[in-house]
Amino acid sequence: METKQKTDENFMRQALVEAEKAFEREEVPIGAVVVSEGMIIGRGHNLVESLGDATAHAEMQALTAASAALGGKYLDKCTLYVTVEPCVMCAGACAWSQIGRIVWGADDPKRGFMRYGQTILHPRTEIVRGVLEGECSELVSRFFKKLRW
Repeated sequence: METKQKTDENFMRQALVEAEKAFEREEVPIGAVVVSEGMIIGRGHNLVESLGDATAHAEMQALTAASAALGGKYLDKCTLYVTVEPCVMCAGACAWSQIGRIVWGADDPKRGFMRYGQTILHPRTEIVRGVLEGECSELVSRFFKKLRW
Protein backbone atom coordinates (compact mmCIF):
# COMPACT_ATOMS: atom_id res chain seq x y z
CA MET A 1 0.00 0.00 0.00
CA GLU A 2 1.23 3.46 -0.88
CA THR A 3 2.17 5.80 1.95
CA LYS A 4 0.49 9.17 2.36
CA GLN A 5 3.80 10.91 1.60
CA LYS A 6 4.23 8.93 -1.62
CA THR A 7 0.64 9.66 -2.62
CA ASP A 8 1.20 13.36 -1.94
CA GLU A 9 4.35 13.33 -4.09
CA ASN A 10 2.57 11.57 -6.95
CA PHE A 11 -0.27 14.09 -7.04
CA MET A 12 2.14 17.01 -6.61
CA ARG A 13 3.88 15.77 -9.76
CA GLN A 14 0.53 16.14 -11.53
CA ALA A 15 0.28 19.70 -10.21
CA LEU A 16 3.79 20.29 -11.59
CA VAL A 17 2.57 19.10 -15.02
CA GLU A 18 -0.08 21.82 -14.81
CA ALA A 19 2.56 24.37 -13.73
CA GLU A 20 4.65 23.48 -16.80
CA LYS A 21 1.61 24.24 -18.98
CA ALA A 22 1.46 27.70 -17.42
CA PHE A 23 5.20 28.15 -17.97
CA GLU A 24 4.79 27.28 -21.67
CA ARG A 25 2.05 29.95 -21.92
CA GLU A 26 4.35 32.51 -20.26
CA GLU A 27 2.14 32.53 -17.16
CA VAL A 28 3.54 32.38 -13.62
CA PRO A 29 4.08 28.60 -13.40
CA ILE A 30 1.73 27.46 -10.71
CA GLY A 31 -0.34 24.33 -11.11
CA ALA A 32 -3.02 22.63 -9.06
CA VAL A 33 -5.07 19.45 -8.94
CA VAL A 34 -7.98 18.44 -6.72
CA VAL A 35 -8.20 14.81 -5.71
CA SER A 36 -11.20 12.86 -4.42
CA GLU A 37 -10.99 9.20 -3.47
CA GLY A 38 -7.64 8.80 -5.19
CA MET A 39 -8.76 10.35 -8.49
CA ILE A 40 -8.05 13.77 -9.97
CA ILE A 41 -11.38 15.56 -10.39
CA GLY A 42 -10.07 19.06 -11.12
CA ARG A 43 -6.97 20.50 -12.79
CA GLY A 44 -5.78 24.02 -13.26
CA HIS A 45 -2.86 26.28 -14.00
CA ASN A 46 -2.48 30.03 -13.98
CA LEU A 47 -4.37 31.74 -16.80
CA VAL A 48 -4.16 35.30 -15.47
CA GLU A 49 -2.37 36.75 -18.52
CA SER A 50 -4.14 34.58 -21.09
CA LEU A 51 -7.59 35.53 -19.82
CA GLY A 52 -6.73 39.01 -18.59
CA ASP A 53 -8.33 37.99 -15.31
CA ALA A 54 -6.60 38.57 -11.97
CA THR A 55 -8.69 35.78 -10.41
CA ALA A 56 -7.67 33.07 -12.91
CA HIS A 57 -5.24 31.39 -10.51
CA ALA A 58 -4.44 27.68 -10.75
CA GLU A 59 -6.31 26.90 -7.53
CA MET A 60 -9.45 28.70 -8.68
CA GLN A 61 -9.43 26.75 -11.96
CA ALA A 62 -8.96 23.42 -10.15
CA LEU A 63 -11.60 24.15 -7.46
CA THR A 64 -14.16 25.16 -10.09
CA ALA A 65 -13.51 22.00 -12.12
CA ALA A 66 -13.74 19.82 -9.00
CA SER A 67 -17.04 21.38 -7.92
CA ALA A 68 -18.43 20.79 -11.41
CA ALA A 69 -17.23 17.17 -11.35
CA LEU A 70 -18.87 16.51 -7.98
CA GLY A 71 -21.97 18.56 -8.72
CA GLY A 72 -21.66 20.62 -5.55
CA LYS A 73 -19.74 23.40 -3.87
CA TYR A 74 -18.34 21.51 -0.88
CA LEU A 75 -15.03 19.73 -1.28
CA ASP A 76 -14.57 18.59 2.32
CA LYS A 77 -13.48 15.09 1.31
CA CYS A 78 -10.99 16.38 -1.27
CA THR A 79 -7.34 17.41 -1.30
CA LEU A 80 -5.97 20.38 -3.22
CA TYR A 81 -2.39 19.94 -4.41
CA VAL A 82 -0.75 23.17 -5.51
CA THR A 83 2.86 23.89 -6.40
CA VAL A 84 3.04 27.19 -4.48
CA GLU A 85 1.33 28.27 -1.26
CA PRO A 86 -2.08 29.76 -2.09
CA CYS A 87 -2.66 33.51 -1.91
CA VAL A 88 -5.33 35.03 0.34
CA MET A 89 -7.93 34.97 -2.47
CA CYS A 90 -7.38 31.27 -3.16
CA ALA A 91 -7.28 30.44 0.56
CA GLY A 92 -10.64 32.18 0.86
CA ALA A 93 -12.03 30.07 -1.97
CA CYS A 94 -10.66 26.98 -0.21
CA ALA A 95 -12.44 28.07 2.97
CA TRP A 96 -15.75 28.54 1.18
CA SER A 97 -15.41 25.13 -0.48
CA GLN A 98 -14.48 23.61 2.90
CA ILE A 99 -11.61 21.72 1.22
CA GLY A 100 -10.49 18.90 3.47
CA ARG A 101 -6.78 19.19 2.87
CA ILE A 102 -4.30 21.49 1.13
CA VAL A 103 -0.86 20.25 0.12
CA TRP A 104 1.65 22.66 -1.38
CA GLY A 105 5.22 22.60 -2.56
CA ALA A 106 6.92 25.98 -2.13
CA ASP A 107 6.06 28.58 0.48
CA ASP A 108 5.31 32.10 -0.76
CA PRO A 109 6.45 34.47 2.00
CA LYS A 110 5.45 37.59 0.03
CA ARG A 111 1.96 36.67 -1.22
CA GLY A 112 1.02 33.43 0.57
CA PHE A 113 -1.94 33.34 2.92
CA MET A 114 0.08 32.00 5.87
CA ARG A 115 1.51 35.48 6.23
CA TYR A 116 -1.93 36.38 7.60
CA GLY A 117 -2.55 33.15 9.48
CA GLN A 118 -4.21 29.80 9.02
CA THR A 119 -7.54 31.08 10.36
CA ILE A 120 -8.44 32.12 6.80
CA LEU A 121 -9.14 28.44 6.07
CA HIS A 122 -12.02 26.31 7.24
CA PRO A 123 -11.18 25.06 10.76
CA ARG A 124 -11.12 21.40 9.68
CA THR A 125 -8.79 21.92 6.71
CA GLU A 126 -5.50 20.09 7.13
CA ILE A 127 -2.30 21.62 5.73
CA VAL A 128 0.82 19.87 4.45
CA ARG A 129 3.74 22.03 3.28
CA GLY A 130 6.96 21.39 1.41
CA VAL A 131 6.02 18.42 -0.81
CA LEU A 132 8.54 18.42 -3.70
CA GLU A 133 9.51 21.91 -2.56
CA GLY A 134 12.75 21.99 -4.54
CA GLU A 135 11.09 21.16 -7.85
CA CYS A 136 8.25 23.60 -7.26
CA SER A 137 10.62 26.44 -6.27
CA GLU A 138 12.97 25.76 -9.18
CA LEU A 139 10.22 26.12 -11.77
CA VAL A 140 9.14 29.51 -10.41
CA SER A 141 12.79 30.68 -10.18
CA ARG A 142 13.43 29.59 -13.76
CA PHE A 143 10.37 31.54 -14.93
CA PHE A 144 11.43 34.80 -13.28
CA LYS A 145 15.03 34.43 -14.47
CA LYS A 146 13.69 34.03 -18.01
CA LEU A 147 11.66 37.24 -17.59
CA ARG A 148 14.72 39.22 -16.53
CA TRP A 149 16.78 38.25 -19.58
